[in-house]
Amino acid sequence: MTEISASAASGAGAVSSGRAAPRGGAAEGSVEEIREGETAAGGPATAPVDERLPLGKLFVFGLQHVLVMAAAPIASVFMMAKALGFAPDLTINLLSATFILCGLGTLLQSLGPRGVGARLPFVMLPGGAPIVLFILIAQQTDLQTAAGAVLLTGAAYFVFLPLFRCCLRFFPALVVGTMLLLVSINLIKVSGLLITGSPGTPGFAQPLNIVLAFATILFTVLFSRLLTGLWRQLSILLGLVAGTFVAFALGAVHSAPIPLWPLVSVPSFLPFGVPKFDVVAALPLIIFSVISMVEATGQTVAISETVGKEIDQKRDVPKTIRGDAVMSLLGGLFGTSLIVTSGENIGVVRATGVRSRFVTVCSGLILVVFGLLAPLTKVVSLVPEAVVGGTGVIVFAIVGVMGIDMLRRADLRNHANMYILAVALCVGLLPIVIPGMYSNFPPNVRMLLGNGVAMGAITAALLNYFFFHLGRKGATDAPADPH
Repeated sequence: MTEISASAASGAGAVSSGRAAPRGGAAEGSVEEIREGETAAGGPATAPVDERLPLGKLFVFGLQHVLVMAAAPIASVFMMAKALGFAPDLTINLLSATFILCGLGTLLQSLGPRGVGARLPFVMLPGGAPIVLFILIAQQTDLQTAAGAVLLTGAAYFVFLPLFRCCLRFFPALVVGTMLLLVSINLIKVSGLLITGSPGTPGFAQPLNIVLAFATILFTVLFSRLLTGLWRQLSILLGLVAGTFVAFALGAVHSAPIPLWPLVSVPSFLPFGVPKFDVVAALPLIIFSVISMVEATGQTVAISETVGKEIDQKRDVPKTIRGDAVMSLLGGLFGTSLIVTSGENIGVVRATGVRSRFVTVCSGLILVVFGLLAPLTKVVSLVPEAVVGGTGVIVFAIVGVMGIDMLRRADLRNHANMYILAVALCVGLLPIVIPGMYSNFPPNVRMLLGNGVAMGAITAALLNYFFFHLGRKGATDAPADPH
């Protein structure tokens, strides 16, 4: 669950020089885009990303983001509980902590106080790969060591960040667009597994689940086509609700009575006891922190272009990474794995055209309330996975479209650009389409090579350096963009 986007526009060359250019073309009902610092009608203008919508709109748009991403924290906690044999009380405690931390992280990234957080409409989630690594560390050592590994990794972000910041010029539009396309394919696969279940498990590819997923997609498309204004912008949320109603009518919603007690669930501090710090045991998660920085770069460029905000990569990408670091440190203190910025909501922003970061501020508040009120968390968990998967595949496919849109900036008739994209896609897609490809490699190597998104992005960045920087004195930017 991992968790990344961009749109085409003029000013493409700005990306390769470390600045993401704003763009227009938002969906109907969105506010006209005005750059920060400009004036309209003789007065100071409010950029769309900083627009404060009416409270009612903030709530429904914020809820839309929450419902699209809610499956990730629920699934991550249940996966940990099943693998590590947690008692029901501990599972509920960790579910509460995960929702609250996701909410606080979303607030941090959206508000961005004191250079921590991007001031962009991001949501934060427990990363899929970090959850698996947390489980493996706990199984090989103990839960205290796993919690300590999360804390060490949170600190590692701050250690690696200055060096990583110097490498950001090697991530032009061609590299970021490749990353977005790979992210989209990977997330579509994850959502597809919500629809079908894993191969070889009971109930795999049940026709009812597939029908529910396609019904959800159909409703979303119909609402987007037939509705206008605010209602069109809510087409993703309405499609998810309509799909849930269909599931309920067909008996696919397991509507057991929701216990109202305990009403409030407060997460425990250090639920596994005092952390143990073992750098060797933490190494897989520490390595992942570098991969996470690469992903955060693509996410920051993508969402900034989606909302029409010009950024400086060397200044603004580290803000996103600092937010990931702070929330991961908190995750280690409250029993979760790394809490990182997610690309899951970028497709929602692009599809709706609602670019205000205060929408995700509202999403963060909703997540905190969900975490504190145990019955609400259980209600959200009733939405069938097939319906969530149907919503996910269309949202994440939009992320892929945005990646393709960004790739159009690069002249793919150029010999170097063609090879950069082709090889990066090969390296990135192979572990996605052949999951066990690196199963016989050492664990740490397997973790790195098996992350198709990270490997594709790293390959593209290295080849971009090889073709456009290596041996060229004074070269500062890869001519990967035609402008």
